[in-house]
Amino acid sequence: MGRPRAFDEEQAVRTAAELFAVRGYEGTSVDDLVTGLGVHRGSLYKVFGSKRGLYLAALRRHLDEEVLPLAAALREAEGLGALLAQAVAAFDGGPAAGLLLSAAVERAGSDPDVGALVGEGLAALDDAVERAGGSDAGAAGVLAATVLGLRLRARAGLGGPSADAVLAFAGRVG
Repeated sequence: MGRPRAFDEEQAVRTAAELFAVRGYEGTSVDDLVTGLGVHRGSLYKVFGSKRGLYLAALRRHLDEEVLPLAAALREAEGLGALLAQAVAAFDGGPAAGLLLSAAVERAGSDPDVGALVGEGLAALDDAVERAGGSDAGAAGVLAATVLGLRLRARAGLGGPSADAVLAFAGRVG
């Protein structure tokens, strides 16, 4: 009979998501994970198979516990102004803030599994914007991309236009 698992798998995935969000996939070494998670290298490989396996588990958890619930909440927003303000303020704001964005930039183009997870998250946001805003799929995609761009600017400390300014601009070009 094998020894019982010496660590909490859910907590390990949560902590890994935070590490990957801050440092990125390439910037997070297996040694960083072993140290940050407080697990033995062999245990990490036995449970997750690889660094990539842990990354996929962390990204899945981030979608399930942060991105998809936010998308569901955004579907109930009262108008596009409220939706944009809520989305910019809250999107990707949990402990693993930025993991979806960094996965989209760093890994989605080269890893089909990451690309599928990122696509799922983005599709949920597009759908939320479309439903709450009453706009067509094309306009919803543009608004969702605007939210992601504003969030990316905020993460970089660059600021950006307010939700009202974005809506005013959208009204001029739409």
